[in-house]
Amino acid sequence: MDVSAEAFDTTLRISVTYSCFQLDYQNSVTFKTDQMEGGECGFPPEPSEPSQRGSVSSAGLRAQDVLVYLVGDSAVHLTVESVGCVNVQELGRSVREALHIPETAQEAFAFWLCSPLLELQLKPKHQPYKLCRQWQDLLYRFTEASEEDISQDEPCLQYRRNVFYPKAKELQIEDEGVLRLLYDEAKANILEGRYPCDPDQWLRLGVLSCALELGVGLDAPAATAAIRKKKLSSFLPAHVTGGGGGLLSALRGKGGRQAGLEQNLLEEYLQLASADGGAQEPTHYLRQYLSTCHSLPYYGCAFFSGDIDKPVQGILHRGGRKTVNVGISLEGVYVIDVKEKHVLLGLRFCELSWDHSYPEGEGDSHILWLEFDGEEAGTPVNKLLKIYSKQAELMSGLIEFCVELGAAAEAEAAGTDGELAPSQQAPGGAGASGRGRGGRRGKLRRQSSVVCSRVHTLSTISYVDDGKEIKRLKPKRAASFFSRQAPAPNYSAVQVGENLEQG
Repeated sequence: MDVSAEAFDTTLRISVTYSCFQLDYQNSVTFKTDQMEGGECGFPPEPSEPSQRGSVSSAGLRAQDVLVYLVGDSAVHLTVESVGCVNVQELGRSVREALHIPETAQEAFAFWLCSPLLELQLKPKHQPYKLCRQWQDLLYRFTEASEEDISQDEPCLQYRRNVFYPKAKELQIEDEGVLRLLYDEAKANILEGRYPCDPDQWLRLGVLSCALELGVGLDAPAATAAIRKKKLSSFLPAHVTGGGGGLLSALRGKGGRQAGLEQNLLEEYLQLASADGGAQEPTHYLRQYLSTCHSLPYYGCAFFSGDIDKPVQGILHRGGRKTVNVGISLEGVYVIDVKEKHVLLGLRFCELSWDHSYPEGEGDSHILWLEFDGEEAGTPVNKLLKIYSKQAELMSGLIEFCVELGAAAEAEAAGTDGELAPSQQAPGGAGASGRGRGGRRGKLRRQSSVVCSRVHTLSTISYVDDGKEIKRLKPKRAASFFSRQAPAPNYSAVQVGENLEQG
């Protein structure tokens, strides 16, 4: 995504915060120079132990060392002249040369400035040093973090997948180094639960990771020992293996569950080589891993954090809010339950309309509105989902930009100047704008898969448009709990029989 540090308007192309995930700083990217003076950037210095990430706060004219860490464990060491003035485009050439990335795949990656509180994909013209100096202002504007957390937060420079790189181009890449970089990032998102997937998917991905990291052809004892040495958490998602569950996980039989997972992983691993007709080159398994990830609609998304309303429950109509991740890609928008690791709502751009509203008063929130077709008691209705987030403005801008990119790509494929032929327009007459309302679209799938939407679990606003005005749909319900009239008492004497038990 493109990010403008000077003017954050609604056309910003940025991937932002996800406060629900902890970054592994051994695998994060660092922008680190020889000279660090925390006070100049507003970051407190740590004289006792230098930060492994390092805040950029001094831009001397002499050559300085710059470390750029990848999503994996490796890092690129560069010596940069005038680090305070170097931009992303110049830095990118040096990194690509160091990693031997071919010209055909250079668009697959981008520089990201990130921390546990905020993530930004940078434009080629951006200067990372200057953005670091503005970091606290960005955190105040786009996060709910406390002043203490903001004062202690330090950004890092990261080299990873470009949000605007089409998935179709990935599998055309032949360079093993590039495929492995993409694999490392995809695997990290799978293990963290950022890409929810079904058991057959995460088991398949775990087996492919075993093939890539342990090799193919080990017998059962050797494979078992290797898996135990690296631990299941190196191959399967943390929420599956029960990582971090503590005492409760132990009480629920974590050991037995892990033994079962280990056995399943081992069996699938032993079958892998025979299924492929023998051991294959690493690129074969890398492509298989990425191809499996491509079946997840939110692969390659930029993620935003937010909250949605919970459906009211009980006679006191207690509600509350639920934390969600909002993934936005070139294809659509996906609302993911952070705790349960499943999709609550997934919509392609041709299936939704959207808007962003600013706070009207103190205590109000920025809101991203998603509108889509639904059904209420057999009546076709329009449904509105409210997503509360300080990144609502950024999400709206990213959606608009992705829609524009899609329209331009379709127009180019059709050989037109921007107008689509009737057969190419999106269902419902929305075209490429994503805002139109038209014919009724098909129902969203409701299945047990974590990938499928769970619209029935959402607290949405339902209304109908009769062509003249918007009318709020009043759901059918029984009389109010407090206004129902109790029937007149009608008692009859109880006849005690001899066989009636006492007590």
